[in-house]
Amino acid sequence: MKNGKKKDPEVIIVGTGFAGLAMGIQLKKAGISNFVILERADSAGGTWRDNDYPGCACDIPSMLYSFSFEPNGNWTRAYPTQPEIRDYLQNVAKKYKLEPHIRYDSEIAEADYDEPNQRWHVRTTAGDTYTGRFLVSGMGGLSNPSTPVLPGIESFPGKSFHSATWDYSVPLDGKDVAVIGTGASAIQFVPQIAPRVGKLSLFQRTPPWIAPKLDYQVSALQQTLRRYMPGYSWALRKLIYWLLEVRAIGFQGNRTMLAFMESISRGHLQRQIADPILRSKVMPEYQFGCKRVLISNDYYPALLRPNVDVVTSGVSHVDGEYIVTSDGVRHHADVIVYGTGFRAQDPISPVNIVGANGVSIADAWRDGMEAFYGISIAGFPNFFMLVGPNTGLGHNSMVLMIEAQVRYVINAIKYLRKQKGGAIDVKRDVQDAFNEQLQGRLGATVWNGGCKSWYLDASGKNTTLWPGFTFAYRRETKKLEPDRYQVHEAPNKRKVTAIR
Repeated sequence: MKNGKKKDPEVIIVGTGFAGLAMGIQLKKAGISNFVILERADSAGGTWRDNDYPGCACDIPSMLYSFSFEPNGNWTRAYPTQPEIRDYLQNVAKKYKLEPHIRYDSEIAEADYDEPNQRWHVRTTAGDTYTGRFLVSGMGGLSNPSTPVLPGIESFPGKSFHSATWDYSVPLDGKDVAVIGTGASAIQFVPQIAPRVGKLSLFQRTPPWIAPKLDYQVSALQQTLRRYMPGYSWALRKLIYWLLEVRAIGFQGNRTMLAFMESISRGHLQRQIADPILRSKVMPEYQFGCKRVLISNDYYPALLRPNVDVVTSGVSHVDGEYIVTSDGVRHHADVIVYGTGFRAQDPISPVNIVGANGVSIADAWRDGMEAFYGISIAGFPNFFMLVGPNTGLGHNSMVLMIEAQVRYVINAIKYLRKQKGGAIDVKRDVQDAFNEQLQGRLGATVWNGGCKSWYLDASGKNTTLWPGFTFAYRRETKKLEPDRYQVHEAPNKRKVTAIR
């Protein structure tokens, strides 16, 4: 499509990860075919296309990491690897014939709500404009890398990159590599590159809690059973689901459950690291679960290698080829790799989304992100978020939440069509009451236990996680409750009426 050309779909979806693809599939099933999916890259897959660093894999069992309506019997491991997940998503896009709806190399730059005409005008960085009745964001919170700006980094003569944009053209063999951060990505790629590099300096701010990874190769027999015996796959999926779901009890504050889960991680550390000095460096001092709990079998052994040094002093600045820590020690580096996670508190940026009355989403979220069930935002009619505020999980598969959200959005679109309305918007008081109750529930969870994590924004407000069970969220979002919304009548009537 040439730059500047306009298209007028009924629904505009942003992103081709699990969320965007699920939205497109369910729209087609609902008989709504006039939609486009805008994708900033040249292929589908979302974060599982972008993150291809060495060792990249999911920390949710593969049996739960596929759509319920499209189970995958081809997983080769108990925990899926990045290439398999990417291929699964791209195959799903082809199977459900979404390719004609996808506009690749179409990164959204801004979206404005045209209140008189009740339409969203979406512009891409390439200059194309799309005008649609509904706008659905499938931009996940783990899509924009968070790269710290180290003082003096401009003096560094070597290469540096974030794990989410891994630069395979940079040679690592025999080099001195500095890894900044010890989060979920770092514990996967560190064991992969440690045997290759000359020296690996791992700069750790706070050590993560790490549990053993119950991973294994899926046998040919198991794959056959998964493909040709739906009952077997269904039963296995349900078993794994409930084994994970029960963990929410601990994260909600049950001390007995927390103590049990912590004992597993402590035992894992003690078995793998006998050196008391190194063990003390990597033993967390904060409450179990307060930060994201990670899983790995090879991270601790990698730290035992003679060429790996765990540095616990804070980074002060960069001085040429050296990273200088707060204790004045200079650490030589040829390459710097950032394992510093994502801007989870700023999932929409740099996209400028402006709703009714000219209010931008940045202004609406000045006191922290919030929405109604993470889906609808007051003042942004016909705009829906998937994987929005407070819908993240610390214990189970996000695919479960995404499917519930997609179902909710479909119900909202169907309802508005049935009412012959122009736009639908959650009531402000409903959203405020929901979030007040939500934050009250979060206050009792382990995630608000006092440590600093990406779950919390700068003010300490938890804007990322759902405080309960996934089955509770799915039950609560199963049906649209009309009295919580107001319908804006069609443009020719110029009137707003509350649904009774």
